[in-house]
Amino acid sequence: MAGGRRYFVGLLTAAVIAAVPVVGQAVAQSRPVLVFAAASLKNALDDAAGRWSKETGKQTRISYAASSALARQIESGAPADVYISADLDWMDYVSQRKLIKPESRTNLLGNRIVLIAPKDSGTEARIEPGFPLRKLLGEGRLAMANVQAVPAGKYGKASLEALGVWTSVQDRIAQAENVRAALLLVSRGETPLGIVYKTDAAADPGVRIVGTFPEDTHPPIVYPIALVAGSANPDAAAFLAWLQSPAARGSFERQGFTVLE
Repeated sequence: MAGGRRYFVGLLTAAVIAAVPVVGQAVAQSRPVLVFAAASLKNALDDAAGRWSKETGKQTRISYAASSALARQIESGAPADVYISADLDWMDYVSQRKLIKPESRTNLLGNRIVLIAPKDSGTEARIEPGFPLRKLLGEGRLAMANVQAVPAGKYGKASLEALGVWTSVQDRIAQAENVRAALLLVSRGETPLGIVYKTDAAADPGVRIVGTFPEDTHPPIVYPIALVAGSANPDAAAFLAWLQSPAARGSFERQGFTVLE
């Protein structure tokens, strides 16, 4: 009996030990997809990710910030699975450093930049060459994302330069760390005007659009997406593919994005 008992316990122990790697592997494979995404994507991407989770049972974790900050975090070894930039430059930055899987890269979305004011403001403007932006600001400042590094800020500065009004306002810029922070400055009434994406303005009832910048005054606004080179998450590629599918289209279009074919 004792020998039989020892034999049974031995079999049970061996079975438990054998099962441990399988359980560990299952846990590793089911971890959430970690997405690094431009701040302007928050409303649309939260909706899309929620729908994907509902359909598949898989989970995501999304970190929103300026595209520049996210690219540098990836460069520093942050364990992201998917990166979505608000411009081509920062995706090129990580690509040149071999930090993404090049075959996975594609252009996902398009957008517009607009001039906004607090919802109760009476400011009106016609955006054209030489328009009186400095006069419209009065004693206030123009909220923009960082014009040297953040895509929305770079697009905005390029447009103001093309329209011939940058030099008149360059000393009146309230620079924010990302476009959503610039949006908040206007929404709270801390600045009388700001430059953000059209989709940001649609997401905040505290602002209204004063005018839309002509597309030929700045580089095309493109949101590229790619898998991060160091990712081993088997669900990451499935999530990336789903974001490009018709199932995700409505999440982006409802927020004002253009879905690129």
